[in-house]
Amino acid sequence: MAAENSSAPYALPVTRSTRDKAQQVTGPGGAVILDGIRPESVHENRHPARWHPATPAWFWHLRMGEDPSQADREVAAVRLALDLGMTLIDTAEMYGEGSAEEIVGQALVGRRDEAFIVSKVYPHNASREGVAAACERSLARMGTDRIDLYLLHWAGSHPIAETIEGFEALQSQGKILRWGVSNFDTPEMEALWSAEGGGSCATNQVLYNLARRGVEFDLLPWLRKRGVPTMAYSPLEQGRSMSEPQLAGVAERHGTTQMAVALAWTMREGDIIAIPKASNPDHIQANRAATDLILTSEDLEELDRAFPPPTSKRPLEVL
Repeated sequence: MAAENSSAPYALPVTRSTRDKAQQVTGPGGAVILDGIRPESVHENRHPARWHPATPAWFWHLRMGEDPSQADREVAAVRLALDLGMTLIDTAEMYGEGSAEEIVGQALVGRRDEAFIVSKVYPHNASREGVAAACERSLARMGTDRIDLYLLHWAGSHPIAETIEGFEALQSQGKILRWGVSNFDTPEMEALWSAEGGGSCATNQVLYNLARRGVEFDLLPWLRKRGVPTMAYSPLEQGRSMSEPQLAGVAERHGTTQMAVALAWTMREGDIIAIPKASNPDHIQANRAATDLILTSEDLEELDRAFPPPTSKRPLEVL
């Protein structure tokens, strides 16, 4: 399965309600570090929507840890982020086949308690025993005794009940504090929810942006009804929708950029965790601007005409 969030990490959580806590930094490509996450709050609450989120913005490169010559710079980037109070680090065993986690581990020597770590397990490792083994490898690479949030990267061949059992066993041992999923469509969420323990799922990360609104038809309502926060990856559609004249018109009215409008649209309901990426400081500033941008009903109607909402069920899209 090819998905954009299977080739790079994403930040969580981001909602409009925390626009005053506005900063985020990443090391090159393999880890995202956010501020606004306080360990005491995330340890108390299961759902990311109840955490203290941070503002969207990140640097996009290749994958952290893939170029040994960049290791010192990448470690320094993570440590600088911690110095600035940016405490959530999102990574996965897939990124650099573990090398991204090793960079995270180097950066957190002596500073583990300052960070909130999110990592992800490969679907082919998602059996009960496989989850345990994969988690142990991730813990060893990062030099930590726990992962704050552990996600199934996407649905695979192993029965979800086995994966849940694996997650629960890790929770009981204190090796992970909570778990979630990514790229699950409504039928997969229903199967997850019907499985024993499935209601403890902390989040579902899916592709969602102006150009890809299929999840609005059934998946988002399903998640909202059950109080499961949605993480929206690629909320800017990798920049491909930025040339739409309606988007430019809305941006001009507000004196901002198309990227800021697109990101503000994603966060318009207040309960979507947006996970943008950016490749330069200008993009990062545009992302920050989105947290202060309130779209009017006129704006939303204009964007609906340019990017119509779904009128029927669509297969879950991935990048």
